Parts: sequence; structure tokens; C-alpha cells
Amino acid sequence: MEVPRIAVDPSICHGKPCISGTRVPVDLIVEMLAADEGVDGVLKAYPFLCHEDIDAVLEYERTRGG
Repeated sequence: MEVPRIAVDPSICHGKPCISGTRVPVDLIVEMLAADEGVDGVLKAYPFLCHEDIDAVLEYERTRGG
């Protein structure tokens, strides 16, 4: 299932799912959230991201059973 804001491109980050238009891998955001960084911590570390990007990461993880 395709999730808006998440892209997989073999030429970017070795084909890892990333937030569209960035080189920020989905798994990095998931790891930050799991480490209790929280959404605010992620957005502080990556100020070019927005809440919708984080929501897309979580949706992507849900759809793939993560």
C-alpha cells in the first residue's frame, strides 16, 4: 500500500523508505520516537519536517505491520 509523503527510490538511501523530498528514512524517525524523543524532538532535529510527515511515518509503519 502506498502512503502519501513516503517515497521509495533505489537511488536515495539505498532504496529505504524516506519522507518524500528528503533523505530522512522512515526507520530513523521510528527509532527516534521509540527512544522517547517525541514528535517535538523529531521536529526540532529536523525542522524542515512537519506533523503530517510524522503522521505519514506512523501510517506507513501501521500498513506494513511495524
